[in-house]
Amino acid sequence: MSGMLLAQSSGCQVTPGKVTGLCQAFNSLHIPVEYRTILPLLVLSIGSLVLLLVSAVMPKQSRPGLYPLLTAVISALAAGASVFQWVDIGNHGASEAIGNQILYDRFSVLFMLLISVATLFGALLSDSYLQREGLDGVEAYVLMLLASTGAMLMAASAGTIILFLGLEIMSIALYVMTAYHRRRAASGEGGLKYFILGSFSSAIFLYGAALAYGATGTTQFDEMGVFLARNTLPNDGVLLGGMALLIVGLGFKVAAVPFHFWSPDVYDAAPTPFTGYMAAVAKAAGFAGLFRVLLEGFATQQANWRPAIWLIAVLTLLVGSVMAIVQRDLKRMMAYSSISQAGYVLIGLQAASSQGTAAALFYLLTYTFIVAGTFAVIGLVQGEGEARNDLGAVRGLAKRRPGLALVMLVFLLAQAGVPFTSGFLAKFYVITAAVNRGQYALAVIGMLAAAIAAFFYLRVGLLMYSSPEVDAEGEPTDGATLAGLQPIPGFDTPALSAGPGAVAAAGSAGSAPVALLPPPVGKIRIPFTVGVTLAVCVAFTIFAGVSSPVLDFAKQATTLF
Repeated sequence: MSGMLLAQSSGCQVTPGKVTGLCQAFNSLHIPVEYRTILPLLVLSIGSLVLLLVSAVMPKQSRPGLYPLLTAVISALAAGASVFQWVDIGNHGASEAIGNQILYDRFSVLFMLLISVATLFGALLSDSYLQREGLDGVEAYVLMLLASTGAMLMAASAGTIILFLGLEIMSIALYVMTAYHRRRAASGEGGLKYFILGSFSSAIFLYGAALAYGATGTTQFDEMGVFLARNTLPNDGVLLGGMALLIVGLGFKVAAVPFHFWSPDVYDAAPTPFTGYMAAVAKAAGFAGLFRVLLEGFATQQANWRPAIWLIAVLTLLVGSVMAIVQRDLKRMMAYSSISQAGYVLIGLQAASSQGTAAALFYLLTYTFIVAGTFAVIGLVQGEGEARNDLGAVRGLAKRRPGLALVMLVFLLAQAGVPFTSGFLAKFYVITAAVNRGQYALAVIGMLAAAIAAFFYLRVGLLMYSSPEVDAEGEPTDGATLAGLQPIPGFDTPALSAGPGAVAAAGSAGSAPVALLPPPVGKIRIPFTVGVTLAVCVAFTIFAGVSSPVLDFAKQATTLF
């Protein structure tokens, strides 16, 4: 009866056993949900609700490690769902789903697998840190799962509406994760900065999407491409404005220069395991959005956006590499390192070819393991309350923990692009893609930036394998100064940190190198979950650097052409 009334209210003719007229149009609005196309998203989103339900029914003093264990299981299930999707697409082909709003292809599946792995690492690394800092609880893991859900949605988006929805789901969770350490004033400050700047970038992205819609009449990437291929706009100012604003909005998420100013403060402020997670997931999701927008929506506008990406890539490479040299804080140094790494992915994007896309995907996939392992080591050496993030914290690490120093050295060499590591092949492939597209100047700048960056990576390695000598007061007596790092005139930098036992810098500002703080003397304990994560990250970094399966995997995901 209610169905007949609804049909009648829709202007339909209702006869026994027959519905005609506008009812056919009304019924055509029903959009079937193909759940297999969004299986990893369902696993993560439902998993976050399960975590909340478990925390509501469990006593407050629940079993330690329960929430990270459940999060790891959920992430592993999402990774398994991604593998299932990969095989399913190989058997049945790519498609659009859920009202053509979701792209079900291997490009999106690769990012879903990457994000699932990053979430798994984030859960394993966060457990011991949160217990050490007295922050253990379900909230961090729920936020992590929700951020990953938004990142996956960005990778699978077929238009700017879904892309923006995923962007906001991810961003809001990351803002809270940055400010999660309630006993560190810097954490709350960094979260507020991230929220304010992120809100501006989201507004810019949304304005760009509106202009792109005004110029093309659609929000779908494939329809934009078809419209622009069939029509020549007599006045393309609205289109170019929308394109520029979309690049700015997504460039903020990948920390590309000049939209990078938030990155050092946020990396330094966020809890260390969250920093590693954010560096992998936010960057991957942002680049997934950029590839969708530029290589699908604006594929015919390469003459307009490739020069802009060229300039952004050059600035990102040089600013990230040069600024990292003068950093005295490990997390801030890694922030600028991450900016520099984003520049190489931009080289692959600028190539606008299947080879460049495959190289960029390979870069993002391997960087996930490198950055997770790097921040895992930083989290171990910094001590309670993140008291020691300065470069002196790793001095003599090889003597205290030789295995940990060797692991860190592998990650540093990979980021520097040393052969037999995944970082070398990643840089080699993106530069090769640029050369094959005739971008010789960009390739040379990329190699120059790698040479500059090698300085601060190898400097940290040298510090780990050096043995400091201190006097009775704990002062360095062997000339333990930071080579190549001069105090910056006009800045108050008498010491590397204000932590306990801080050592004054040698000399006056601008006249002598900065002195290192004495290394920590306490024993470094490596929790089991952190040790497993480090072992997996090192094994993958070496495996991807000496073999081709990972690159072949990335090549199969270049379905944009």
